[in-house]
Parts: sequence; C-alpha cells; structure tokens
Amino acid sequence: MEIRWHILLAIMGASIVTLLPRVLPLVVLSRIQLPDWTMRWLNYVPVAVMAALIGQELFMADGKVDFIKKYIEILAAIPTFATAILTRSLLGTVVVGILSIIVLRFVL
Repeated sequence: MEIRWHILLAIMGASIVTLLPRVLPLVVLSRIQLPDWTMRWLNYVPVAVMAALIGQELFMADGKVDFIKKYIEILAAIPTFATAILTRSLLGTVVVGILSIIVLRFVL
C-alpha cells in the first residue's frame, strides 16, 4: 500500500483543525470560574441549537418556508413534543416520533 504524503498531511491537518475548537474551550473553561449569569445563559445554548435544527427540518423545504410539503412531519412532531415535555424520556420521544411518522405515512 502506497502512502501519499500530501493526503496524509491533509488528514492530519483536518484532524488538528477539528480537534482544536473542541478541546481548547474545555481546557480554558475548566480553569476559570464563570459568573452565574453566564452559566444560566450557557444552559440555554443546547435547547436553542436543538430548536433551530428541528425548526429548520420541520418548516423548510428547498430553502423556503413550506408547511405543505412537510405536513406529515409537522403532524408527527405534535405527539413527539408532547411526549418529550411530559416524560422527558429520550427513548420514549424517539419511539413516539418514529411511530408517528410510520402511522401518518401509512394513513395519509
């Protein structure tokens, strides 16, 4: 097997570029005490990221807001969100979401 050095260097460079933004904040933030308002603000970041991802997936089609093409996913999101809020169970939420999509695609 022949090793091409430029590909190996590209892979190593990509690994370093990927690793640094993940490790560097952990190293820096583990050594300093953040104020309470910063910690409260940081607690909302995962929820905001998840809402943005789900909202884009539910309401966007072909780069535009479209409720018609995604109506099955929007209908399936209702029991899924209810399950997530009521049970706070990731497994239960995923199962309800999958079953909702299956049933709605079969029925509609």
